[in-house]
Amino acid sequence: MAQGKLSPRQKMINLMYLVFIAMLALNMSKEVLSAFGLLDKKISDATVATNQRNTAFMESLATKASEQPEQFGPVKAKADQVSEISSTLNSYLESLKTGMMATVKADEQENYEVQDKPDFLDNLFFKGDKLKPEGQEFLDKINTYRTDMLAVLGNDYPDIKASIESNFSTEPVKRGDGVTVDWLNYHYEGFPLVASKTKLTSLQNDIQVTKNELLSKMLAGKTELMISATQYNTLLEQAKSAFYAGEPFDGGIVLGRKDPNTKPNRVELTLDGRPLTAEQYTIENGKVKLNISAGAAGDHKIEGNLIFTENGKDIEIPVSATFATITKPNSAVISADKMNVVYRGVDNPMTISIPGIPDNKVSASAEGLSKASGSKYVMRPGGGRTVSINARGTLPDGAAVNTTSEFRIKDIPRPVGTIRGETGEGACVRMQRQGLEIASVGAMLEDFDFDLSLGVTGFSFKVSGQPTVVVSGNKLNAQAKSALNRAKRGETVQIFDINAKISANSGYKLKKISPICVELTN
Repeated sequence: MAQGKLSPRQKMINLMYLVFIAMLALNMSKEVLSAFGLLDKKISDATVATNQRNTAFMESLATKASEQPEQFGPVKAKADQVSEISSTLNSYLESLKTGMMATVKADEQENYEVQDKPDFLDNLFFKGDKLKPEGQEFLDKINTYRTDMLAVLGNDYPDIKASIESNFSTEPVKRGDGVTVDWLNYHYEGFPLVASKTKLTSLQNDIQVTKNELLSKMLAGKTELMISATQYNTLLEQAKSAFYAGEPFDGGIVLGRKDPNTKPNRVELTLDGRPLTAEQYTIENGKVKLNISAGAAGDHKIEGNLIFTENGKDIEIPVSATFATITKPNSAVISADKMNVVYRGVDNPMTISIPGIPDNKVSASAEGLSKASGSKYVMRPGGGRTVSINARGTLPDGAAVNTTSEFRIKDIPRPVGTIRGETGEGACVRMQRQGLEIASVGAMLEDFDFDLSLGVTGFSFKVSGQPTVVVSGNKLNAQAKSALNRAKRGETVQIFDINAKISANSGYKLKKISPICVELTN
């Protein structure tokens, strides 16, 4: 009889079977034969029902394995092994029963009282005190079933293993009188055909019941693993990624699955409305890992569905998540409170940002202000002595931030004249006469924050005792050289009224450029 956890119906059938065996030992009456026939029919009906459940189970498992191969593939493979082993022995037992019933007339198939002869199995299995090849084959089939099933189970399901070892044991049996008899002789030698057939039907029932219990436990074990607390981790769910000081925090702790075998059948996601390609994500450790860059500064939205196929139907798990990208700082912001200054006539580079707000959510305005890219702006001041710059931004919660800063406007400082790159500030530049003839007159801004290129367009040249010569360009002309040739050694010449322009802004009028004096050394 089947051991382990059995249904009440199965327990009743087994109990009836034991009662009838005891009755058979006392008196093999016609009523007992009929009782065996009825019992065989009840066990057959129970076996058919169990087999139908097993078939439905295998069909369902096949569907799950095709939909989620990583999750149910191993269970399906082991279930297929169990089905094949069970089917082999069941088919063999069914062929024995078919052979037995072929010896009964067609109109007496359900007349159990005439099925009282033991000839069929006695002639098939035994020859005197020895087994015929067919008898040994019967033992080998049962032993093979038991061995193969135990091999499939391994160290799992010890209760089912114990049931198989008991129900399909072929060890010698000790009778009530203390005599030990071979298992096949004890169970099948000399028994009426209907009794032997009932025993074979009982074995078939044990096969199906064992298969049903094993498949049920295999699936239950997988389900238990899927819902086990070890398969979860914690996630912080919040409406936004950053909060401000004093603002209420609305986040919560939720559970998330991390089962590496749980993989969606399809992934349909978009990033800012653009579909993600297969190269932009990977499925690993129970999660869809995005292989994307953070993108440009601003808010980004991931939307779509993770699609799981269950029982032939697509189940869509919606995805809606946002993340913000901010410009990576590469320096500290240090400012002198009294030095908010911009210069007229040059492009003043400026950085305008609001902490915690992406650059694409910040705008700034002022007279002469234009945006370059990101948080970078350029200020070109016009008239007046001050300019106010207004910066506006929108926080993630929709609140507006509005800030105004005032900057002083200053003119470009006074340039100094140069000859041969020397300013001569505080003293005359000492040069030979020939060097001055070919030297270039220039202008420069000393200690100025902007590197401006100044081009000299003209100047005045004065040798003591001679008329002033007005020169166009940045080198002495013939008239100036003539005056220079009449100068004496050690005499000082003057270069003044120097005119220059900013190369990148010729319309700006520079302040008067300081003059240069040159002492001739020959």
